[in-house]
Amino acid sequence: MEKIVIIGGGFAGLNLVKRLDPGKYRISLVDRNNFHCFPPLFYQIASSGLVSANICFPFRREIKKMKNVSYHMGHVKQIDIAAKKVTTSYETLDYDRLIIAAGSTNNYFGMENLAEETFGIKTVAEAAHTRDEILDRLERGAICHDPERRRRLLTFLVVGGGPSGVEIAGAIGEMKKYILSKEYPELKPDDVTVTLIEAAPQLLGAMKKKSRDRAVKDLESLMVNVRLNTGLKSYENKYVTFADGHKEYYETLIWTAGVKGEPIPGLPPETIGRGNRIIVDEYNRVKGYEDSIMAVGDIALMQCEAYPNGHPQMAQPAIQQARNLAKNLNKGEFRHKFEYLDKGSMATIGKNRAVADLKGFSFSGFFAWLTWLFIHLISILGMRNKLSVMVNWFWNYLFYSTSLRLLLRPTRFPLRKHWGD
Repeated sequence: MEKIVIIGGGFAGLNLVKRLDPGKYRISLVDRNNFHCFPPLFYQIASSGLVSANICFPFRREIKKMKNVSYHMGHVKQIDIAAKKVTTSYETLDYDRLIIAAGSTNNYFGMENLAEETFGIKTVAEAAHTRDEILDRLERGAICHDPERRRRLLTFLVVGGGPSGVEIAGAIGEMKKYILSKEYPELKPDDVTVTLIEAAPQLLGAMKKKSRDRAVKDLESLMVNVRLNTGLKSYENKYVTFADGHKEYYETLIWTAGVKGEPIPGLPPETIGRGNRIIVDEYNRVKGYEDSIMAVGDIALMQCEAYPNGHPQMAQPAIQQARNLAKNLNKGEFRHKFEYLDKGSMATIGKNRAVADLKGFSFSGFFAWLTWLFIHLISILGMRNKLSVMVNWFWNYLFYSTSLRLLLRPTRFPLRKHWGD
């Protein structure tokens, strides 16, 4: 029986685990976390709308009834292609076929100091850390008696006008407009500055103009300053230098501007392409190692006429690639080429505010918001998680109130980027 090692338990990795034939393969899933999570809702962790447990589900619970499937916690340190071995933080695994589904990480476009200076929502840990920082600024602002210092404390800059940036900016805007008067009576909306910048001429570049314009309008209704054609050059000592040279003070900078592939030590340089992604053919096989190594999801760079720079680094391409690869592997031959079916794009800006481009038509407002809620709710693993999320959303909808605005800080251990590093 062939051994398959899958690196990464995100949308691509978990779909592979579920669809590979357990009678034909012995499958080992490797991930640095012991849970699968739902990245589209990370922004709600950061804005105190949900807790991490609502959108995470243990791998062992998911695979406990699957035959010939095992989970291995660890961060991949090295791949030995010649010996067909994967070395993690804790062990070494043999493989006959290796499938890399490691996902992506923040891309700071050469400004690597931003990793330490800014906050993100790319992982559960980052989103929870960002939540703590947002709440910290609100609490400190509430007890600050110097008006100028209070205004500086409460400056938030979101960099990146994709769905993640629009959603977290909208969530902070809702806090500014609706929550302050209820829970922070010491603060006024004018004390808080929320700004979203995008280097391109429009937000939500993958969506239609009607949806992009509506997103800007909805953000501005939530008291968010939207600046297009505005790039960031540097961020040092809380001062942002924009591409045109002028500087502004922002206490909290939330980065959502770009992603790149997770580096995988051991792969030859010629297998790595644009955005640190692994070059694959139309069957998701890695260039030069077609019989033994494959890559799927965000980490995979499959170039074609429709997507010369690779497919979007989103959930649907990852899921569809995983299902197609599993189909080919189960049949024992690579017969089905991958063809991406674009099901559309969605983004929510706040309660009753969302935009959607689905199957050739666009809509926005309350119906788009309900559609967004439904699609995301059914995609979360675990019935208990679905119910918890639904109850939280319903309560927040009625009262704009949550018991989740808890400022939790580690007491002994510093925040570590990756366990096992």
